[in-house]
Amino acid sequence: FSHIFLNIIGGSRPAARLRAEVWQSIFTHDIRRYRRAFFDRMGDFATLITGPSGTGKELVARAIALSRYVPFDERSQSFSHEPSSFHAINIPALSSTLVESELFGHRRGSFTGAVTDRRGWLEACPPLGAVFLDEIGELSLDVQVKLLRVIETRSFTPVGDTKLQRFEGKLIAATNRNLPESIAARKFREDLYYRLCSDLITTPSLAGQVRDTHGVLKELVQFMARRNAAAEADSVAALLVAVEAEPD
Repeated sequence: FSHIFLNIIGGSRPAARLRAEVWQSIFTHDIRRYRRAFFDRMGDFATLITGPSGTGKELVARAIALSRYVPFDERSQSFSHEPSSFHAINIPALSSTLVESELFGHRRGSFTGAVTDRRGWLEACPPLGAVFLDEIGELSLDVQVKLLRVIETRSFTPVGDTKLQRFEGKLIAATNRNLPESIAARKFREDLYYRLCSDLITTPSLAGQVRDTHGVLKELVQFMARRNAAAEADSVAALLVAVEAEPD
């Protein structure tokens, strides 16, 4: 759970609510029931993160992905050494064909330029790993159909192949779009939306955090200064806060 507090900072009430939502996404609202039945099943549930651009949706996804249950081997008295992974696919940066290849993989000759077989990230993802689809609202309808099958059956077929492969990891998606509006415009599948939002998290805007708690801007500036300015962090942060406070 430490990744929640390492990745999601801020003393505002919206930031605290966000950390609580991420906690429940990982552990559910009933920690005893989680321990009894869900500790090794949370990867079966897809997570959808919504919110304006620049509000840390990928940080939230990374916190969830890195907080997966890790098995403990009683014989060796050690935790599993299976590597966890977090792979982000930026959908708007790729063509529809390349998105499909990145996700599902392809077989040689399945399309122009496919000169060798390629494993997609769904196949390469280990059981403790996660695949993050950034800006899923940009996903083409034909790929949406295939992604829906992955969520429903945990299986898929690479492009140009007929053999079923199994997806063992966790699927996390994010968007800054209003998906209900996209559904009404027939640009996003309603059944996929409801499969994704069984676990829904909304990231608050920075403006909303500043309105809620005045000191949050100074807190965030100091955090970024410590990360980028090392020994000069305090003086740089003080300078930036002073400039922000000056009248136009």
